[in-house]
Amino acid sequence: MTNHELEELLKRPTCSIPEAGRALGLKSRNAAYDAAKDGLIKTIDLGHIKPVPTSWLRQVLGLDTPTT
Repeated sequence: MTNHELEELLKRPTCSIPEAGRALGLKSRNAAYDAAKDGLIKTIDLGHIKPVPTSWLRQVLGLDTPTT
């Protein structure tokens, strides 16, 4: 994922599990889905759809500091 692609992705409120996986450097869609299943990628459970909050992704990537 290029820096530009990452910037565009992080402008959205949520992204897909594979997009989050690519941003985190995972090598495959399956690895991203496995990480989400194991709770390593945070998702919002909306039934069949499970988006990833980009606010969480920014924190994991060290682009935002968590508020206390």
